[in-house]
Amino acid sequence: MSLYSFVTNLDSNRKRLILLVIDLVLGPTALLFSFALLGEFSASTAQMGGSLLLLGFAALFCASSANILGLHHLRLNSYEASGLMRTAMTALMTAAVCSSLSIAMSLPLPGTVFTIFALSLFSSIAMSRILLRNVLTWVYRQGPRHSQLIIYGAGQAGLQLAAALHSTGNDEVVGFVDDNPKLHNLTLMGATVYPPQQIEKLIERKNVSRVVLAMPAVKDSEQARIATRLRNLGCDVHALPSFNDLVTDNDLSKRYKPVPLDVLLGRNDLGKELPAVASAYRDGVVMITGAGGSIGSELCRQLIAYNPKQLVLVDHCELALYNVDRELRERAPNLAIVPLLGTVCDQSHMTEIMVEYGVESVLHAAAYKHVPLVERNEIAGLQNNVIGTKVLADAAIAAGVKQFILVSSDKAVRPANIMGASKRLAEMAIQDLATRSEATKFSMVRFGNVLGSSGSVIPLFEKQIAQGGPVTLTHNDVARYFMTISEAARLVLLAGTFSRGGDVFVLDMGELVPIRKLARQMIEGAGLTVRDAKNPAGDISIEITGLRPGEKMIEELLISPDMLTTPHPKIMRAQEICPSEFEVATALKDLRSCIQTGDRARARDLVARWVEPQLPLDDVAAT
Repeated sequence: MSLYSFVTNLDSNRKRLILLVIDLVLGPTALLFSFALLGEFSASTAQMGGSLLLLGFAALFCASSANILGLHHLRLNSYEASGLMRTAMTALMTAAVCSSLSIAMSLPLPGTVFTIFALSLFSSIAMSRILLRNVLTWVYRQGPRHSQLIIYGAGQAGLQLAAALHSTGNDEVVGFVDDNPKLHNLTLMGATVYPPQQIEKLIERKNVSRVVLAMPAVKDSEQARIATRLRNLGCDVHALPSFNDLVTDNDLSKRYKPVPLDVLLGRNDLGKELPAVASAYRDGVVMITGAGGSIGSELCRQLIAYNPKQLVLVDHCELALYNVDRELRERAPNLAIVPLLGTVCDQSHMTEIMVEYGVESVLHAAAYKHVPLVERNEIAGLQNNVIGTKVLADAAIAAGVKQFILVSSDKAVRPANIMGASKRLAEMAIQDLATRSEATKFSMVRFGNVLGSSGSVIPLFEKQIAQGGPVTLTHNDVARYFMTISEAARLVLLAGTFSRGGDVFVLDMGELVPIRKLARQMIEGAGLTVRDAKNPAGDISIEITGLRPGEKMIEELLISPDMLTTPHPKIMRAQEICPSEFEVATALKDLRSCIQTGDRARARDLVARWVEPQLPLDDVAAT
């Protein structure tokens, strides 16, 4: 058993026993030291026996006094002023009792012996605790949770943070950084203060993973400048607010952090269960469409951890592309990143991009996904989601791309709206190409609602709660599957390693979540209460607004119940029948005709004929 395992497995009784033994030894040792210092060892046998008896009493009184005063119950990382006071009282009580016993036993010992005894006992007990604390801190830092960090700012806030971190033993402060030259090279809380010019070397030499900005009085703009520089060095950067801000800021929405939704929905650990993508994308050229969106940007963030040769970012929204490009360059300054404005419906442009940059993998996340908007803009939704997917896939084949992954949706299963139908038609187009493509391997990933993605119910509820309510539901019995953005992106990346061609991958999403339950959890997670008939004095009410056009009560993930396994138990491969090549070609030809003429009614009829809807799409539109 390692020293770390031995220490961490000690229970409180064993720890108190160790302290008791130490005090049993320190009592007589301190008394012997005082005897030796003043030369009070007697040659008389009787006096020698009395002295040994006094040493035994010193051991007992020292240990019992320390126990009575709570020294054995005081945590070592809390041994500060309170611990020193109890140590002093232990030393004085033990010295007083031993002095009284020496008088009762007629031992010719001067009072100076017991004065030195009290001082030496106090010093030895205090030093033993401090030494033990330092040893234990060192042992804990050898454990798996140990991390090294730098505190930027050696003022009062920085010192208080260092003291708090020192008491936990989980993080080691390897140094302070401060602009004040008077503090440079000083040692504070066991760590040296360095000038800002040396921080890069310090991070590299000490293998620092985090930097905490402990400068609450410095302007936000200056802190942002420092944080940007540090992130470029590969560190996580955190900022420490001032105690005054915490106490005086009356806007709770700025300070309160509700329980994360992934924890509320029981999905906080599933991301850890998914395997790593390994080297599937290492040194490769990856093209991400819809790179500025929720899924696309998360794909980019995760990809940079696998050291691709180049990321080609495609998006038709200038602002979204600008934001993701800037973020990725801050995270990975040495990675080749190519941001390109364009639409996936432009086949010549897409082919030119893939050929020019030697794209090896395409992750197709570009889509119009907001159900009500697509329901009112059928032609635009079908053109972007269906024709755009077919155009991009044809370009991938023409450019010799190795793999193509379509990001799909649970709304593609027996769709009740145009958005879902468009995703199903896109799947059919990819499934058809997969049967005929030799060089390009096609696959699809289908998942449910993504926590925190743009346009999802989560940001809407958060905004409504922040505004004081009400929180609106479309129906009391609506239920959805949920997953985190991290899970969704990891599944897309894993599809590239599991794909055999034409696969539809589905993640084990767990249980359906009633949206009413989710709304209640979010309200209560924000420290508020639901106002209803049972609690009329509650903070926020939940109101029903009625189902929107094309909205389903419950989403599904599978068209057919037949499932195949994959190398990971949480990921399944759906086994679904696809129309023939002629049928798919006919459907796409007719759809292009509807788009060119702008015939919305005919487009709806066409979609309803080629997909398996939950309800006729024209009936849904009329509700």
